Amino acid sequence: MNRKILMLTLLMAMTPGLVAGASVYKWTDENGVTHFGDRQPTGANSEQVNVRSGTTSRSQSGQRQSAQEQLGELQEQQSSQEQRRQETAVEEARRKQREANCATARSNLDVLNSNARIRVEENGEMRYLAPDEIEEQRRRFREIMEENCGPEGSAPAER
Repeated sequence: MNRKILMLTLLMAMTPGLVAGASVYKWTDENGVTHFGDRQPTGANSEQVNVRSGTTSRSQSGQRQSAQEQLGELQEQQSSQEQRRQETAVEEARRKQREANCATARSNLDVLNSNARIRVEENGEMRYLAPDEIEEQRRRFREIMEENCGPEGSAPAER
């Protein structure tokens, strides 16, 4: 009889370990009925239920990404990062061009304001600008300054 009790005790001690090792799956069919089983259903999303804690985890391959899908996602992320880098490089070049245009316009306007007579070369001959031509150049350089010296995206002021 001791032998039977010992065998029964051993069997009862091993049972929770065997049950814990088994997988239990939970899924809902198209009619909304929840099913439980020891085999993962084909063609349906299922969750693996942890019998001891009662928690679930996704186990259908549709829920996990394959290596190919992960690679595609990584390449997509890298291409979007590269595109953002290129956009920032274009913005930086545009900003530098605006700064250069602003500095040139300021310098030219200073020259126009400091000299009474401005000499230019046209068709290989030197000549002086007339007062109305000087005023036209001032207006043009002010417009360039308004476009390039202010914050980006600001429209030139109307006069």
